[in-house]
Amino acid sequence: MSPRRSLLLCYLAIGLALVVILMGGWTRIMDAGLACPDWPGCFGQLIVPASAEQIAIAEQRFAGIEVDVFKGWIEMTHRYIAASLGVTIFLLAMISWRRRNDSGYPVYLSFALLLLVILQGLFGMWTVTLKLFPPVVTIHLIGGLLTLTLLVLLASKLRQYNRISTGKRSDWRLRLAIMVLFLQVALGGWTSANYAGWACDHWLSCIAEQKDELDFRSGFSLSFTADQNHQGGVLTQPARAAIQMVHRVGAFVVVAAVLLVSLRVFQIRSCRKPAVLLLIVLMLQLLVGGVSVIYGVPVVLAWAHHLGAVLLLLCLLWLKFRYELGVPDG
Repeated sequence: MSPRRSLLLCYLAIGLALVVILMGGWTRIMDAGLACPDWPGCFGQLIVPASAEQIAIAEQRFAGIEVDVFKGWIEMTHRYIAASLGVTIFLLAMISWRRRNDSGYPVYLSFALLLLVILQGLFGMWTVTLKLFPPVVTIHLIGGLLTLTLLVLLASKLRQYNRISTGKRSDWRLRLAIMVLFLQVALGGWTSANYAGWACDHWLSCIAEQKDELDFRSGFSLSFTADQNHQGGVLTQPARAAIQMVHRVGAFVVVAAVLLVSLRVFQIRSCRKPAVLLLIVLMLQLLVGGVSVIYGVPVVLAWAHHLGAVLLLLCLLWLKFRYELGVPDG
């Protein structure tokens, strides 16, 4: 396969990774993470049981678990697309192996992605077998975003290999902003995994006209009870409130990091468009987050907030690579 076709395959993987991340968020928001109680199939089948006979057999095999066909298809669609992403990344790794002697070809990055997607598959399995254990759910989310980030980096390396572009400049502020965003997304995943989005209903304080009771120790405990089902959350209100308030503090840190980056790169003509888009997405993300709190985190706004986090990451990566192109200031 020619290097340019490898780049097109990488673009396909980026598209699949985006869909997987967004479908993963939708699965979480719709409480479909345990709609299929086994892995990788659904009630022992490769597709969701649909007929009356299949449903009866499934419910007999998995006693006490009701088949929800709609939620089952949400979960299995997520798995099908994730499997397609895995196959695509495997092909990229095989291509890199064939070109391992080519100077400048990103062989190690390709195999790092293959290892990461294998780990993602394992965490996807543990998400089900450990019944939505919050640390596993959160790591699975971060792994998805890291996969997307490395795929974008791979595309950049392949473009350099094809002599489409070269990049040399770097800036610590951009790297810091990306790391801060990853930490904030991890907090968001922890908030979602513990169903803490509903813990507070006020913009600044947690609950209007009430003294906030925050239990940070329980809120960020990694204790694990075997066979405990975490769907719907198991923490107390003060613990969930602590998670929610820490996530809000993280939002202010992200704002500071993004403003620091924007002020630094705005003088560069080629970076102005991604910088402006980054600021617009950031403002919309803050607005969606605030409105979600007030209205009790409705499904549409919860998914929009998840989408906003992905868009923020993409904007930061776009800005980073435009900056590294080394276009003269103007």
